[in-house]
Amino acid sequence: MSEPVRDYLCVDLETTGLNPKTDKIIEIGAVKVKNGEIRDTFASFVRPGKTLPQKVTALTGITETYLENAPLIGELLPQFLEFAEQLPLLGHRVLFDYSFLKRAAVNAGRTFERSGIDTLRLSRKYLSDLPSKRLSDLCVYYGIEMQAHRALEDAAATHRLYRKLCENFYEEEAFKPVPLVYKVKREGPATKAQKERLTRLLAQHGIEPDYEIDLLTKNEASRLIDRILASYGILQN
Repeated sequence: MSEPVRDYLCVDLETTGLNPKTDKIIEIGAVKVKNGEIRDTFASFVRPGKTLPQKVTALTGITETYLENAPLIGELLPQFLEFAEQLPLLGHRVLFDYSFLKRAAVNAGRTFERSGIDTLRLSRKYLSDLPSKRLSDLCVYYGIEMQAHRALEDAAATHRLYRKLCENFYEEEAFKPVPLVYKVKREGPATKAQKERLTRLLAQHGIEPDYEIDLLTKNEASRLIDRILASYGILQN
């Protein structure tokens, strides 16, 4: 029987919400594992270009102050991709983190194709009797210390959870990395005309934006313009 995968990148993100099309990364945490041991770590806040929802601050403890001087994802991405090498990804609901990272990479003109191992899927398969498969609850079950909802701590905890699952349940077919599939098309930045129209709409209707206009993509600007028009009507000259 082959051995469990021992070289991988365990990654976790904190985000403004759950939808990679409309929400943004606010923190990246990753641990690089070689021969089953953590060899290096990567952690950074990310400026999302939009106001941080209060529920996210309540959940993570991350505030606007932490993010105001953080790099944008496009600025941070080359450093992260270099750190990631070509390692398979490990994560708890790994496709969630992959989808945000792949969208960011594609929008930056980079490729990001990976295989991955999902500890949530493994937990559902082998720990089906447990009432909760949340990372924090699984860590309590195995006595793994963690600080929930902070990216680097969650990534390290997921690595330790994976080792426990390997010790107890390893089967070659179930534990091998599988291709991660998330299809996304590149979104260019909002055009000058879009930004000017959006600025006029905001001023006309006295709307205080909760996003940075200069950081919007074409699709985001289009959605925002349509939303304002649907609520307030057409732009007056």
